[in-house]
Amino acid sequence: MSLLDRLASFVVGRRRSWLVALLFLLVAGAMIGGVKSATRTALATDGYAAGSDSARVVELQDQFPAHDASSALVLYTADTGKLSPEALGALRTQPVLKGGSPLVPSQDGTAAFSVVPITATGNTANAAAVKALRADARAAVPPGVTVQVTGPAAIQADLGAVFEGANTRLLLATAGVVAFLLLVTYRSPFLWLIPLTVVGIADQLAGVLATRVLQATGVAWDESTVGILSVLVFGAGTDYALLLISRYRDELRREEDRYAAMRTALRHTAEAVLLSATTVVLGVLTLLLSMLPGTRGLGLASAVGIVVAAGYALFVLPAVLVLFGRWVFWPVVPKVGQAALVETKSFWRRVGDVVAKRPSAFVAGTLVMLALMAAGLGQIKMGLSATDQFLSKPEALVASERLAKSFPAGSSDPLLVITAGDQNAVVTAVKTLPSVANATVGERAGEYGKVAVILKPTPGSDEAKQAVRDVRAAVSGTSSVAYVGGSEARALDIADASARDRAIIMPLIALLVLAALALLLRSVVAPIILVLTVVATYLAALGASWWIFTKIFGFSGLDTGAPLIGFLFLVALGVDYNIFLVTRAREEAATHGPREGMLRALGATGGVITSAGILLAAVFAVLGVLPLVVLAQIGVIICLGVLLDTLVVRTVLVPAIALILGDRFWWPRKVGPAALEQPAKVA
Repeated sequence: MSLLDRLASFVVGRRRSWLVALLFLLVAGAMIGGVKSATRTALATDGYAAGSDSARVVELQDQFPAHDASSALVLYTADTGKLSPEALGALRTQPVLKGGSPLVPSQDGTAAFSVVPITATGNTANAAAVKALRADARAAVPPGVTVQVTGPAAIQADLGAVFEGANTRLLLATAGVVAFLLLVTYRSPFLWLIPLTVVGIADQLAGVLATRVLQATGVAWDESTVGILSVLVFGAGTDYALLLISRYRDELRREEDRYAAMRTALRHTAEAVLLSATTVVLGVLTLLLSMLPGTRGLGLASAVGIVVAAGYALFVLPAVLVLFGRWVFWPVVPKVGQAALVETKSFWRRVGDVVAKRPSAFVAGTLVMLALMAAGLGQIKMGLSATDQFLSKPEALVASERLAKSFPAGSSDPLLVITAGDQNAVVTAVKTLPSVANATVGERAGEYGKVAVILKPTPGSDEAKQAVRDVRAAVSGTSSVAYVGGSEARALDIADASARDRAIIMPLIALLVLAALALLLRSVVAPIILVLTVVATYLAALGASWWIFTKIFGFSGLDTGAPLIGFLFLVALGVDYNIFLVTRAREEAATHGPREGMLRALGATGGVITSAGILLAAVFAVLGVLPLVVLAQIGVIICLGVLLDTLVVRTVLVPAIALILGDRFWWPRKVGPAALEQPAKVA
């Protein structure tokens, strides 16, 4: 008895199914209700590239007396014209500015600001201090003047506020989309509740296990990690459920005993699910090589989530589903003697027959379409400024943009140089740079001293990035130890780390998926073709997404992290649909030969792949309910890529290539009896 036969026998039985379902549900209940998700206090270096200059500056600030203090910038602007002398006089006496820097009017006379220290520590206390500062400032502002609060403390508070309740909204939106699409897919008022409930429990359990694993391994994570994990578990878990239920319904048309039908369905489905989960887990674990802590956390959390999703699809869903009679499929109840989908002229079988007449033409046409969609790749601009990273800008970012209109662009958040050498030498060196507006000596603690450097270029621009490089080059000659940090330096370091990650991790993902497919399919040609088609789909989706981002949404650029995450999920999850198709094709080829086997597999799985793809695309599109532009961009790339993959590549291009190659598609493996093998007809 094979391992898959043992799995099916263990899970499915008149008594065992009750026990298996009850055992898994009790364990999940104990973990979710008892152990619960881990919590974590964010570290100051979480959002920085490991080993970067900007991260080192954050670490060295602990040596200064006021390292726990942050600052807010209170900005006053005239509603019309300039700030009058009377208004400026009244503003200088504002109680909220007590302890802050002297009020600094702009040269154009329309604005003035003061930097106020925020001594509260921790996200909650900082948010409360910023809220109180804003309330006090607005209560005493003179007529005709608008006050806004920005600066590091205000930005931190506003970023925390935009995520309040975001994961709950994401979970509800994801569950709602899945429920609707399952209801449409099954056209049954009962059936959709079973996979939705099982996947929902798996999602909650995955959140607990993932955060506990991250906590135990010391890997960083944040709210967006948990949100993306939820989307991934719902997407992958529901895909696995669709595959199992489709095969179970077919087997119910052949077998009177629903337990025997489920054992057969599970035995055949488990192979595809295990192959899929293995490749996805290997793919997401490559993110542990990233230089960005949040990306590493996403990789480990996603691996845990996929394992949980696959486990519940293979153990809990079959056990629960088989406990219900055939009536759960009402009103379309499968009956013994009805033709299984593979035996009928389904829509996708008819598509396959059309493709089979001229496979070369379909291959050429599909490749041309993908190339045209990928044409936008040459136009992509990488990187988003801080003010462009949110779908709805909070006050701190709006105020930062207004500040840049009247003061040097870097006034609200200057570069911070920490040096072991002469601070005055640093000031002298950087002031010679045309991109530097001003530089001032700050406090000193032991061997280290601070220098604040205000840049002229607009934050987030290419000029600002070059200015950071110039400052680093200038200060490197003043001391053997000199680090440049701050928001602009951090953005540059993240961009460099992201480029490094793309260069290393993306090829590694493709190679690992290729190796996994070669090992599991025991073939060479098929895995190469499958991986190449997925990569082509990704390039087409990324190129087309750029036009959507710029022409429809008006985004100024592509976040540096979006290409890697989009590639990971499209390649790893896109392989799912490859596996669903080719494992069924291999099974059918054993009796009908490789050519007819591929067509029968397309007819049997085309509907499932299409339904799964539409559902997965919709689930990732739901990322747009979160406030971050990067998540919206990832959602669009994956949504478009999955739709392209399931509607065109997996159902037209791959079958057409397989029909052209015939038995060579599986080389060196032989599939199908020699008597039934037929040479492919190439148009």
